[in-house]
Amino acid sequence: MLGGDGGADGTGCALAGSDVGVDRTLEALYGAGPAGGERREAGLGQSAPRVARWLGDIRTYFPASVVQVMQRDAIDRLGLSALLLEPEMLEAVEADVHLVGTLLSLNKAMPETTKETARAVVRKVVRDLEARLSDRTRATLNGALDRSARVSRPRHHDIDWDRTIRANLKNYLPEHRTVVPERLIGYGRAARSVRKEVILCIDQSGSMAASVVYASVFGAVLASMRSLDTRLVVFDTAVVDLTDQLADPVDVLFGTQLGGGTDINRALAYCQSRITRPTETVVVLISDLYEGGIRDGMLKRVAAMKTAGVRFVTLLALSDEGAPAYDRDHAAALAALGAPAFACTPDLFPDVMAAALERRPLPIPEP
Repeated sequence: MLGGDGGADGTGCALAGSDVGVDRTLEALYGAGPAGGERREAGLGQSAPRVARWLGDIRTYFPASVVQVMQRDAIDRLGLSALLLEPEMLEAVEADVHLVGTLLSLNKAMPETTKETARAVVRKVVRDLEARLSDRTRATLNGALDRSARVSRPRHHDIDWDRTIRANLKNYLPEHRTVVPERLIGYGRAARSVRKEVILCIDQSGSMAASVVYASVFGAVLASMRSLDTRLVVFDTAVVDLTDQLADPVDVLFGTQLGGGTDINRALAYCQSRITRPTETVVVLISDLYEGGIRDGMLKRVAAMKTAGVRFVTLLALSDEGAPAYDRDHAAALAALGAPAFACTPDLFPDVMAAALERRPLPIPEP
């Protein structure tokens, strides 16, 4: 800790002013008294009023990013999850993606008196994520869809003359005051009318909590784009299609059940059964690949979808934390099928989706 009473904690420096409060908030979570002794502040314990005061103190002394880390540590180190079921506690916390994941894992145990407060906390985080991610996602994917619809041998009435002229300015003949187009650019009618299909298939095991939150937000953004047909499927050992709830990602999140086993093969079987136009479909599997179902079946389904023309993307995580623990054998098997598995940050996800829609190489980050 910083120092303080009782021999100044061995530092030789006594604290004064706000430093005393900072030291007490740190010690309540991380500190202990002299060897063999008790915590000076007896920790946070399981007292809701004491924890609520502590949550207020850390927001006074530390920036939001540090507050979020300390809250996570309090939940992990001191077992405070049960206190999050109390409305006054939820009103005191600094909301972030990890807190949402914790609340979703407690959803079934949450009393009715707490659920509305919990939904308000989740909605605030979702609203902040949408503000951060939605505009860039739409712009990036609309550009990709625009380029994927472009054809190089259009019929005369489908030629995009503006792009064609700009692409052929090097062939301008001043004596004739004209451009000789070597390459025509246009939009085929069929290409414009065909909507791309995206299926987000999300592992909702407990380790994937942050990925579930981000994927739900992205699912809502994709569903709002008229040029895409978006389906969102979550799974553990059961499979749940939440597509009809995509208008509100908060409803999607409360429709998930974090924890339990994992049956990727069963989830992919469901997704495969919903594909009607393979060459216009992108399937995104978000999972750490710890398969509890039929491994060979999972791989055969991926191979069959790719053979049919589906663009298959495997994300080990969709979060800011980087690659989680994952099944390396399954990841290697998918890579051998041409479906490399990698972790993806939320900021990179629009570029990954754009590449998938355009059927160009994925922007896989360096390990």
